[in-house]
Amino acid sequence: MAMRLVELTGKEIVNLYNGARLGVIGESDLAIDAETGRIRSIILPRKGNLLNFWVDKQQLIIPWEAVRKIGKEVIIVDLDQANLNFRRHLL
Repeated sequence: MAMRLVELTGKEIVNLYNGARLGVIGESDLAIDAETGRIRSIILPRKGNLLNFWVDKQQLIIPWEAVRKIGKEVIIVDLDQANLNFRRHLL
């Protein structure tokens, strides 16, 4: 089934593994395969606070294969919290 990017915007991402709310499409980035146009992963910024505002931030990389269901309001992903893929980047 084909879906437009605008249809994903605003949907909350929820982890099936533990029910955690991970973020919202629109506050995240998508890694897209330039040859096929398919989404490879969702890149979510980690939520911070004022104490770590000026330090390195982390991103959560959710492989598209982890997406289990796209509903009207949420996207369900299946991520084992012990094996999350975080990457750091400088501001």
